[in-house]
Amino acid sequence: MTQDSPSLTLAEIATQLGAGLQGDGERRVRGLATLRDAGPDQIAFLANRAYLKDLPETRAAAVLLHPSHAGESPVPCLTLDNPYLGYAQLSRLFDPLAGREASGVHPAATVAEDARLGEGVVIGPQAVIEAGVELGDGVVIGPGCVVGADTRIGAESRLHANVTVYHGVSIGARVILHSGCVIGGDGFGFAHDGAGWHKIAQLGGVVLGDDVEVGSCSSIDRGALGDTVIGEDVKIDSQVQIAHNVQVGAHSALAGCVGIAGSTRVGRHCMLGGGVGLSGHLTVCDGVQVTGMSLVTNSIHEPGVYSSGTGAMENAQWRRSAVRFKQLDDIARRLNRLEKAGRDA
Repeated sequence: MTQDSPSLTLAEIATQLGAGLQGDGERRVRGLATLRDAGPDQIAFLANRAYLKDLPETRAAAVLLHPSHAGESPVPCLTLDNPYLGYAQLSRLFDPLAGREASGVHPAATVAEDARLGEGVVIGPQAVIEAGVELGDGVVIGPGCVVGADTRIGAESRLHANVTVYHGVSIGARVILHSGCVIGGDGFGFAHDGAGWHKIAQLGGVVLGDDVEVGSCSSIDRGALGDTVIGEDVKIDSQVQIAHNVQVGAHSALAGCVGIAGSTRVGRHCMLGGGVGLSGHLTVCDGVQVTGMSLVTNSIHEPGVYSSGTGAMENAQWRRSAVRFKQLDDIARRLNRLEKAGRDA
């Protein structure tokens, strides 16, 4: 929280969130914090019952929570059926970056003569905008970004500092690309002649739908022939690798260090936990959740929760289990023989 943080009344916040209000609507707040850390000029929130123990001791000006917990709060309440969604909306009201972009094109930026810039476009220092680029209204290009030739970026999208977008990429509206991510680099395509590798030119592009967000240092490769396609409202964490010709359906979420091999299709409303790996040329249907560190080597055709691997355990126990794992094939054969003998008896 800074001296420039916005000051809002609880009544104003309740109106913007569509929340119920219990308490003094004229009380002003300047920030957002946890139940444990909030001070008398901040709002706290309760979206997880695990933190209910902190509610009685909070010093917050008010708490955003579910109506069922309002009676337990020692301070004024903003009530919503989905307090976590309310927290997301509330966080944007106190975002210190909101509305602070310098306007126009910085004199240290390089912009091709035929690039088309919409109204209110911001381009930071050392950014490079190549030939044929089209930037929609309100696009923000941070310092040091490179936007390759013939790329299209939709209205109100933001590229944070040092993002690289290769040529021929299509980016929708309200997309957020975080620092260090690379959109449209070459896919991993090579042919082997028995002695060495020959590069396959990657002739496709990348399409990002509206409201996509890509975390820092993530890579989305361009297609070999057709495009790599990321559907609308897909959320991609940091250090994620998406290979050429992958398709990810709308409203899916990929946590950190996910890796998706080439030509795999992920459905709508899917969630891939941290470190999940998907082999190439697979299909994952809509509504699938894969838990962290799982490896998917076959297509998934039914929605649900999927896992692989084993959880951490004491090393000696893990070693014993690893030995038994190698014995499973022999045990299965012996069991089949016993079952067959029982049927023949």
